[in-house]
Amino acid sequence: MLLQFQQLDFMGVESVLSYWPLGTNAEPNTHLFTQYLEFLIPELKLSYPKTNFIDNSMVAVLINDNTSFITNEKGLTEPEAGQEISLQNIDLVLVPMFICDENGYRVGFGKGFYDRFLQYFKNDVVTIGFSYFDPVDTIEDINQFDIPLDLCITPHKIFTFSAND
Repeated sequence: MLLQFQQLDFMGVESVLSYWPLGTNAEPNTHLFTQYLEFLIPELKLSYPKTNFIDNSMVAVLINDNTSFITNEKGLTEPEAGQEISLQNIDLVLVPMFICDENGYRVGFGKGFYDRFLQYFKNDVVTIGFSYFDPVDTIEDINQFDIPLDLCITPHKIFTFSAND
């Protein structure tokens, strides 16, 4: 997947929201993608989500070399503390997922955190999901709050979704 990711044009990307992959779900190693971006864009602002399970909300927290991460009671590894970044300042979001459909709608692992979160981003934010599987025809149980991805990267191909045009 890293080879597919490296084919993308990251011109204009200054800030990225990534996530710590769940080892229990065999998710792709997002650290490889963020390390590539940090090499490519030396001044990159990198953030990770911090979740609140009381109100099912999420914020983006800027990280640096000194950031400490903790694994919460739900098994999510997040920054222990840090400065929250405005969603309007994020250019690219790496979105966790299991699989998506041909319209870019995805099945994730949680309680809809990302779909609620993504609705507050600026219109030109790029969303990328990573999957070991090609998109399925249709995910039947989407709702009005589901936000489709812009791209899905698999080991063999980059899928671009027109639903977001």
